[in-house]
Amino acid sequence: ALLVNRIRTDRLLSGVCEYEGIRAIHSQVNRPGTISLGYNSIGFDDEFLRFSFHRNLLPAYTHQYANGCRRMDLLPVTIIYWLFRQNALDWPVLNGKASLKLEDIGALNALFTGPSHEAMSDVEAALRLARILSRDRKMWQYLDGCFRRDVDAQRVEELPAVVRSTMGPHSLALLAGSEFGTRLGFQVPVLSIGYSIPYPKQTLWLRLDMPNLQETRMESPADTTWVARKRFGEPAILLPPHERYLERIDLDRRRCMQENLEWLESHPHIFERIIHHHCHYRYPFIPDLDVDAGLYQNGFFSRPDEALCREFHTAALPGKIATLGRFSGREARCLAARVLFRNYAADLPASLRTESAAFLENIRRGEPMLDFTGSLRRSPQSALSEINQLQPSADPGSESSDILPDLERYIRDQFVNGMDDGPA
Repeated sequence: ALLVNRIRTDRLLSGVCEYEGIRAIHSQVNRPGTISLGYNSIGFDDEFLRFSFHRNLLPAYTHQYANGCRRMDLLPVTIIYWLFRQNALDWPVLNGKASLKLEDIGALNALFTGPSHEAMSDVEAALRLARILSRDRKMWQYLDGCFRRDVDAQRVEELPAVVRSTMGPHSLALLAGSEFGTRLGFQVPVLSIGYSIPYPKQTLWLRLDMPNLQETRMESPADTTWVARKRFGEPAILLPPHERYLERIDLDRRRCMQENLEWLESHPHIFERIIHHHCHYRYPFIPDLDVDAGLYQNGFFSRPDEALCREFHTAALPGKIATLGRFSGREARCLAARVLFRNYAADLPASLRTESAAFLENIRRGEPMLDFTGSLRRSPQSALSEINQLQPSADPGSESSDILPDLERYIRDQFVNGMDDGPA
């Protein structure tokens, strides 16, 4: 991230602390009537923000629905323009493939006034792109509806049912998103198979252009099926199966779609097994999940702890410290303590300094800490190993050649001086 954004650690350390910065961002995106808009923002930025809000004891989801707030993402919007409004922009092509990266679209269409990946430059480029695309009012308003839960849900209700099972009717649609890439024209045909039972806000869509779908067996439906999980008002974008949309799917994939539909209808027991498996699927439970990463698995705080979080935010530092012993849940108490450790270490009483030192010692020693995917979080040792691998490829005199040694010094000063700092 430092390399991409060309930021040295001394610049980071000259800003406000994380807790105060995240509170300011939370306040901005929760202003009544705010639409949070970015480029791939729901796919990337918003997840980053949700976890940042969570680890700083702030409500992680209110900016998505409360007080007239909602989100919109320019990347899937731009994909639809690339598919159906080619005259809206000049489209970059790299190595024979369309590039829908903001930096490439911005460079070709003069959207940038500064370097890409510089925060304000990216923001201004995204706004210029939105203004250009919104000139086509009809298209823009239709796509705006894709990010409104009620509109998106109503459109799904209007999709044509093409197959029936004992579970009910199943509708045909096209699903458009960046994950499908240029080769597939960024869209795939899908069939509705209902809602997730453990996660009832997720609608489930079975991909129909998979040649091995007809090899599905009762005992192993996951091996040969691919299902998209979509919430209303979020990417990917669902389109009705009108011919003008279907014609962007090549003939082989359309033939595969039709054959798979006929096979599902003629094999109702296997179709119902596919539906049952995906509707009942639960994400694997992660033992020893680090509390910072527990947003999805651990659920919401209790009402009393939520009230304490609000008190924590409004209190001066002595009041924040006093709330620690009043949290009933281990997760909330641990997160509150870490906020103090990270942001106010120099001003803590002796008992908390001892606790903070023990927390830092675990990080220094590379104690295993799992993220929400179940993967090991980067440790100081693995970061140093990665820096050592990148160093030889850095051009002498380039920004990266300066940033990497700077970051290495910072990590060693903060975490590993006087310890075994070999690769983890």
